[in-house]
Amino acid sequence: MSIDWDVPIPMDDGVVLRADVFRPPGELRYPVILSYGPYAKGLAFQEGYPSAWDRMAEKHPDVTAGSTNRYQNWEVVDPEKWVPDGYVCVRVDSRGAGRSPGFLDPWSPRETQDLAQCIEWAGTQPWSSGKVGLNGISYYAMNQWWVASLQPPHLAAMCAWEGAADFYRDLTHHGGILCTFAQNWYDMQVKSVQHGRGERGPRSRVNGELACGPETLPEDELERNRTDFGADILAHPLDDEYHRSRSPVWERVTVPFLTAANWGGQGLHPRGNFEAFVRAASPDRWLEAHGIEHWTEFYTDYGVKLQKQFFAHYLKGEDTLRDWPRVRLQVRHIDRFVERHEDAWPIPRTHWTKLYLDLERRTLRPDAPPGAARIEFDALGDGITFTGEPLEAETELTGPLAARLFVSSSTNDADVFVVLRAFAPDGEEVVFQGAIDPHTPLAQGWLRASHRALDLALTTDYRPYHTHSAREPLVPGEPVQLDVELWPTSIVLPAGYRLALTVRGTDYVYPGPSGGRLSNFKNEMTGSGPFLHDDPRDRPPGLFGGTYALHGGAERAAFVVLPIVRSEGAGAQPE
Repeated sequence: MSIDWDVPIPMDDGVVLRADVFRPPGELRYPVILSYGPYAKGLAFQEGYPSAWDRMAEKHPDVTAGSTNRYQNWEVVDPEKWVPDGYVCVRVDSRGAGRSPGFLDPWSPRETQDLAQCIEWAGTQPWSSGKVGLNGISYYAMNQWWVASLQPPHLAAMCAWEGAADFYRDLTHHGGILCTFAQNWYDMQVKSVQHGRGERGPRSRVNGELACGPETLPEDELERNRTDFGADILAHPLDDEYHRSRSPVWERVTVPFLTAANWGGQGLHPRGNFEAFVRAASPDRWLEAHGIEHWTEFYTDYGVKLQKQFFAHYLKGEDTLRDWPRVRLQVRHIDRFVERHEDAWPIPRTHWTKLYLDLERRTLRPDAPPGAARIEFDALGDGITFTGEPLEAETELTGPLAARLFVSSSTNDADVFVVLRAFAPDGEEVVFQGAIDPHTPLAQGWLRASHRALDLALTTDYRPYHTHSAREPLVPGEPVQLDVELWPTSIVLPAGYRLALTVRGTDYVYPGPSGGRLSNFKNEMTGSGPFLHDDPRDRPPGLFGGTYALHGGAERAAFVVLPIVRSEGAGAQPE
C-alpha cells in the first residue's frame, strides 16, 4: 500500500490538522474509512496500551494473523486488513493532539466541526470515490453520533463500535452522579500525547517522527493549550448546554449505521449504542451486541467481517446485507456466547417481569409484600441485598431494566447505586469479563435522589429517563419515589441459580479477588472498572455519608423490572 504521512487538512479557522493516509497504489478512486481522535496516530497500540494488546494477541490469535501489525493504533482499523480490500484508511490527529496543533478540548463542538470538515476533505481527494465511512471504538464511535447531526454531505455510513452518545447520561454523570472516569482518562490517555510534548512524548516506531509534534513546549504552555476537562465537567452538574452541545440530535442522525454494544460495558459503552438504535432517525440502522473486553471483538475476524460487510454495502454498492438481521445478539451464557438474530430492540417477545423487594425478609418475590416496612443502611457501607428463589428453569434476561424504590435520607440528598447480580447454587457470585473490569456484575444503575424528576415523554416502564434539569432536595426522613435506569444486559442463567438486587450508597465492589490494573487506568479493578463515583467535591461526606432507608408498603411497592425473554409467543406488559 501507499502511505502518505502527516498530510495537511486545513480547517476554516486556519488550524492545519495532520493525517496519515493508507491507500492502494495507483490512480484509482476508493471509498474512505476515516477516524479522528486524540490518541496520537504515531503511537503504536503495542507501545501505548501494552496490557490490552498482549491480552488480546494471546487470547485471540486471529487479531494478529494476516498482518505485520506495524500500523496498529488504539481503537482504529488496521490498514493492512482494509487497504487490500479497496479502501483508503485516513487517521486524523484531532486538534491539539499528536501531530495536530491547536487547543485541546475533547468532544467539543469545535472538534465536531473539525471532523465534519475532515469528512468533506476526504470525500473530495483524487484518491477518493466520494463516499466516506466512519469507523472506530469508543472515542472514535462517540464523535460519530455528534458529527452525524451536522449531516456532512460525503458521510455515507458509520460503524460506531461501543460508543457512548449522551455526553451527560452515558459519560460524565450517571443518574446525575459525577463519574471520575473522564478526568482520569484525560490525564492518562490524552494529556500524555498532547501536541507540543515533542521529545517528552513517544516516537513513531514506523517513520521515526515524534508522535506529539516536532516542537517540545514548556509545561505551562501545554497547560494553556488545553482545557481543564475535569473542571469543565464539574462546573456543569446538570444537563445544560455544555452537555447538550456534545450530544447527538437524534432526529438529525439519518446516515446508515451499525451500532455495536458491549453487555459488559456498564459505566460507558452499552447505553448509547442501544439508545442510538431506538432513537435515531436513520431508516438504515443495524444493532449488534457482544461481550468481553471492549477493544477485542472489533479486531477479531468476527468483528472485521461484520464491518466489511456493512461498509461494502454502503460505500461500494455491493449486495452484502441481504441476509443480515436487523439485530444481531451474542447472547451471554455462564460460559459462552450464543449468536441469535432478532427483528427489533427491545426484543418484542420480552416478558417484562416485576420482582418485588421484601424489606423484612430481604428477598425478591413475585408479588408485593403486605404491610408497611422500613429498613436502614449506612450510605457508605455495603448496602442491602435482596435475593430471589432458585430459578426453577433456565431463564434468559436480555434487554433494559428498571427499579422503583422508595428512599429517605438523614440528609437532604442521597446517591443510590443499584446492582443486578447472579449467584451460583453454591453461593458464589457470577461475574464476567466486562469491557474493562474482569469482575463485572449483570447490570448497574445509578440515581441521585435530587435528580429524580422524569421526562415523561421519553420514559417507559423499562427505561426511566430523567431530565437532570434541576435539583430537588429531599426533606430528611421523608421518602421519595426513585425510578432507576439499569443499563441493558444479557444473561442465560441455568436452573438453580439465583438473581439478587443490591441497593447501595457507593460503587459496587466485587467481594472476591482484585482484578488487577491496566496500563492506561489509574485505579485498581474492583468490580466497577474505572467508572467510579468517588469525587468528594461532587459527593461531600456530610451530604452523602449519612443513613439511608428503604420503604415499602401498599402504596410504596418497591420492585425491579426484568426483561425475561421467552422462546416464543407475544410479549407482555410489566406485571
